[in-house]
Amino acid sequence: MSINPTAVIHPKARIAGGVSIGPYTVIGEHVTIGKDTEIASHVLIDGWTTIGERNQLHSFSCIGTPPQDVGYRNEETYLIVGNDNIIREFATVNRATTKADRKTEIGNKNFLMAYSHVAHDCKLGNSIIMANSAGLAGHITIEDYAILGGIVGVHQYVRIGAYSMIGGQSAIVQDIPPYVSAAGNRAQLYGLNTIGLKRKGFSDAVINNLKKAYKIIFRSGMTTEEALAKVVDELSECKEVNYFVDFMRHSKRGVTR
Repeated sequence: MSINPTAVIHPKARIAGGVSIGPYTVIGEHVTIGKDTEIASHVLIDGWTTIGERNQLHSFSCIGTPPQDVGYRNEETYLIVGNDNIIREFATVNRATTKADRKTEIGNKNFLMAYSHVAHDCKLGNSIIMANSAGLAGHITIEDYAILGGIVGVHQYVRIGAYSMIGGQSAIVQDIPPYVSAAGNRAQLYGLNTIGLKRKGFSDAVINNLKKAYKIIFRSGMTTEEALAKVVDELSECKEVNYFVDFMRHSKRGVTR
């Protein structure tokens, strides 16, 4: 363990072996830091925050700070961060409110670039990239391998599907299905994220099935329910297509078209 003497660490904070903490970092009373995590200078980690192993927290990031919610009254709510995440300079991650399960959660191997913001009660999966200044409002769910470009803004309660890609400066006000590309203010869909799917090892057969499903759902002129029923009837042997359909059927904010 390496702790700079200028760091301010509450005596009740739990710091595992192999952790390094840089100058002028502040760590609060209820914080737990997993082993081999690297914390740079001038980082603030506060609240009931648990950070896993091998994470990298860069200078001036603020982790576990109170939710930006006018109804919050310093109740005990949580931020839980998994393993192998990179959180870059000036990124902010807030702990939860009392309005759901009291947890903001970030999974493993995510990359939050400089000035990105994860608000209260968000749920992030694994291997997500948020580019510079991408911002999440409260209660947002982002599934595995999604990519958000720079200066993207996402409305509260939106769900972003796995392997989707959102172009820079986009405003997202409805759910983004898995596997697609989206961009714009307000965002529109621009087909599958084909290059991203190929890079992640999706087979040509799966990609072709997803293309067929996409065309039926968004370009056939059918109602959504008619299109989904047709997709299930013709392509249900493909698990990725089934996930696409399930995402569409369980959307609460409506799906970006």
